[in-house]
Amino acid sequence: MRPRLLDLCCSAGGAAMGYHRAGFDVLGVDVADQPHYPFEFVKADAVTFPLEGFDAIHASPPCQGYSYMSNCRPGLAAEYAQLIDVIRPRLIASGVQWVIENVEGSGLATQSDFFGANGLVLCGSMFGLPLYRHRLFETSSPVRPPHHPRHLIPASKAGHWEPGTIISVAGNCSPIALAREAMGGIDWMTRDELAESIPPAFTKYLGGALMAKLEARAA
Repeated sequence: MRPRLLDLCCSAGGAAMGYHRAGFDVLGVDVADQPHYPFEFVKADAVTFPLEGFDAIHASPPCQGYSYMSNCRPGLAAEYAQLIDVIRPRLIASGVQWVIENVEGSGLATQSDFFGANGLVLCGSMFGLPLYRHRLFETSSPVRPPHHPRHLIPASKAGHWEPGTIISVAGNCSPIALAREAMGGIDWMTRDELAESIPPAFTKYLGGALMAKLEARAA
């Protein structure tokens, strides 16, 4: 029987697909309808959804309130929900392994420290993807990151890819076929969903670490 993972603030399921490939059965929860989510889905509020009955939990709170683009315009970030500090205590209290994902600038832990925080930064280049897409992952237990290659090829501006550059999968990303390929074969999302997603390779890696911890606990 596969362990169960709860995917909070799931959006269209980029993270979910990685955990599925790592061996989890995934249930997605989001306050908005997600018609393209590839697994079982419940429309509900991540802040109040029951956490019992799962072996691990992933949460991707909305990133707009933490992004550099929002914070460079006075007052804009305050217009968006900032849920990390609401969701984190719930995950800690759940007693299971958990992961919180967000963008640079969100304040998530990026490494282990003496105060009990754990985290890492993942990038597409770590997994052989033609993509620079840094995301922060705060974790309940330490996870060692893969080697992070230097970014030697310039990245294009979103929507303005040119041959010889790394595509930026953000905003009106194009060409869409190249964006899908760079994200590791995400072919079930719209352009807007893809721009807000993460490559499944990220959570397949994290899911492998979670699975190892579950197996060690069961031994």
